[in-house]
Amino acid sequence: MNLLLMAIAPVLIIIIYIYFKDKYEKEPKRLLFYNFLLGAIVSVVITTILYYVFDIVLPLPNDTSIFQQFIKAFFVVALTEEFSKYIIVLYYAQKNKEFNEPFDGIAYTVMVSMGFAATENIFYILEGGYQTALIRAFTAVPAHATFGILMGFYIGKAKFSKHRIGLNLIGLLAATIFHGAYDFFLFIDFVPGVWIGAFISLLIGIFLSQKALKRHQINSNFNV
Repeated sequence: MNLLLMAIAPVLIIIIYIYFKDKYEKEPKRLLFYNFLLGAIVSVVITTILYYVFDIVLPLPNDTSIFQQFIKAFFVVALTEEFSKYIIVLYYAQKNKEFNEPFDGIAYTVMVSMGFAATENIFYILEGGYQTALIRAFTAVPAHATFGILMGFYIGKAKFSKHRIGLNLIGLLAATIFHGAYDFFLFIDFVPGVWIGAFISLLIGIFLSQKALKRHQINSNFNV
């Protein structure tokens, strides 16, 4: 039970943080919860299916070359996971009538991302224990939130733009790039010291996420 609490706690902290950052017109808690559940269940299922497809279409050799880890980080893992979140936000959240200001793109995408992160965290922590829980609370979970904010920023802009398709895809691309960079530096841990690149990419992502939050707060349709 303690392990489960440790797996969920950082997810809940981020959810509460984003909820209160939505300053002018908060989203219905019920709808936020539905997006969380879709992220926790449907997004994980989609990711699992895409993993199998990638394994068939793009099987990777057993060697640990830098190029192989690049493909794995950016395409097999990052693109697969972010696409599974993107599809839910695009076809469920963005089409909802409650999605009525740019900040909502961040709110709903983070909820889907935190649902995914919660399920992933539970599996990792039940296997790795308390040390894994502590490490992931300050790395993987905030990373998923950061990817969600960056994607959601563009999805929020897209809702109210004539260039909806392009902005939506930029959101997917932004999340995939930062996710891929974060994973890539961790995957090539056989290169001494290179793991620090993961934390640098995460810090850059957090910095950009804070700017994205402020930008959509300022541009809120309800900021009178």
